[in-house]
Order: sequence, then C-alpha cells, then structure tokens
Amino acid sequence: MGNSPNISEDWIKGVIRDFIAASPHNTMENETGEPAWDDALVGFASGADQIWQQYKEYVGAFHWTPWEVFSQHCPGEPAGPEELTVISWVLPQRELVRKANRKAQKYPAEEWARIRVYGEKFNAALRRHVAESLINAGHPAVAPMLVSNWTIVNSERFSYASSWSERHAAYAAGLGTFGLCDGLITARGKAMRVGSVVVKASIEPTPRPYADHRAYCLFFVNGTCGKCIDRCPVRAITEAGHDKEKCRQHLARSREYVKKTYKFEGYGCGLCQVGVPCEAGIPVKAAREALKRGELPPPPPPLA
Repeated sequence: MGNSPNISEDWIKGVIRDFIAASPHNTMENETGEPAWDDALVGFASGADQIWQQYKEYVGAFHWTPWEVFSQHCPGEPAGPEELTVISWVLPQRELVRKANRKAQKYPAEEWARIRVYGEKFNAALRRHVAESLINAGHPAVAPMLVSNWTIVNSERFSYASSWSERHAAYAAGLGTFGLCDGLITARGKAMRVGSVVVKASIEPTPRPYADHRAYCLFFVNGTCGKCIDRCPVRAITEAGHDKEKCRQHLARSREYVKKTYKFEGYGCGLCQVGVPCEAGIPVKAAREALKRGELPPPPPPLA
C-alpha cells in the first residue's frame, strides 16, 4: 500500500486528541463521571532507528524491534524497518488524581486506582482506535501491547521484562528519560501512562532532546533529590535503584485494599510518581530550558 497524503504527524495527533475528547471509554467510572485523561503528548520514532537493536542487546533478545512485531502480525504486508514508524503517546495524570495520591501513604488513593484500571482500559481502547484508524486509511498497523503473544519474561538483569516496553518506545520517540524508580520523566512529568502503535508509514521522527537515558532525573544528574526513595511505602526504591519484585508484591497486596476500601476490583500504588519534583515536569533546569529552546544534544551513546 502506498502512503496516503493524509497520514501526517498532525493527522495522527488529531486522531488521538479527538478520541480523548469524544470517547465514552474516557472515564474514571466514578459517580461524577470524571474523564480519565485530558490530553496527550505524542512522539514518533523510525523503525530503522538503531535504538531498537540496542534494546535487544540491553534488555534481552526477547524484546521486539518494531519490524519483528509488525512482521509477526501483519504478514501480508511486507515492510523493511525503514518503512515503519512507532507512534508513542503519553497520557499525563490529571491534577485531581495527582493531588489525591500525594496524600496516600501506603496504598493508592481511589482516584489513582481508578486510573490504573479504567484509565488503562481507555489506553487500550486508544491503542486499538489508532491502529484501526491507520488501517482504514490504508496503512497496516499493530499495537504491540494488544497482540496475543505479548508477554512478561524472566530477566537475569532486570528480574522481569516484557517483549515490548511502552516506556522504552516513548524514550525512543523523544518523550522522556528514566528516573531512579524506573519511571519515565516526560515534559509533563512522571505521573502518566503511555501507549504505542507500529505503522507502515513514513513520518518524520521526533528528535530525542537528550544524550543520556537518565538526563531528566535530578538524582543521576547531580546526586540530589531521591524523593521517590522516601515516597515508596515498601522501600522498593533505594540509591541502588528499583527492586521490581518488592514493587510487584506491594501492587498485588493493594488489590485487597482497593476492593475493601473503594468497592471495586482494582490495584495500584504510584506513590513514587507524586509528591516528587518530577511529578508534573522535568526537574532538571538545564534540560527543561534546552527542551523549550528546541536544542538537541550530540548523538546519544549506546545504553549502558
């Protein structure tokens, strides 16, 4: 299929924006019918970007490149990596959700737990909608998180990892860098969720305005902060990094609390994403100002 002249950065951003504004799925499913999300940040990465191969070497051979997941699920549409684009988006948490969770000390606020369940349900619907919109416009597409063989894999280096990481796709698409707690710090902060779609279309990649995968985290830039360490109720974050297993066990325990306290089936935590300098923006002043000016660093080195 040839490229449609209608498929552009602005067209895709419009598809995402309009779905957020109009979809009945965009709800916290509470009594007041609050929307889960207000808006989105959107970025693009080339399927031929060398960073995908770096991920395979750094995360594990099980981590798909865009070409691998596209080829598996669009077998009738052959495409080289250079013909593919990864569309990534960030859904920043709304102020009322962040404010509620700042007060939490062990388990999530009701608003946060609702976003973790119903907000992510919307995110899945958004992935499906973006892929279907592209397909209807003549561009084969796949949402990696929705495919049947997406899985979580035991990882010697990372305890566990997945065959496609939305946060790593967002990093590749210029949307943010990683913090001490492993969260992705974006221009709208670390309190967010993220999604992506791989499409057979040529869209100008979003420049990555950072040379280091931890460029937005105060702890790694100058050794200050570490506020997420104090926010974690189970000490899963230390100066050595993030203990995924401790974190996972706490999330599992939160299910009983959410059901008993808020009367719905849910879970969550997110305490390390709020009440911290990176909650709603980039705390590293030089990086924040460089992003505003549109300055780009030298080509990034391989992940280490």
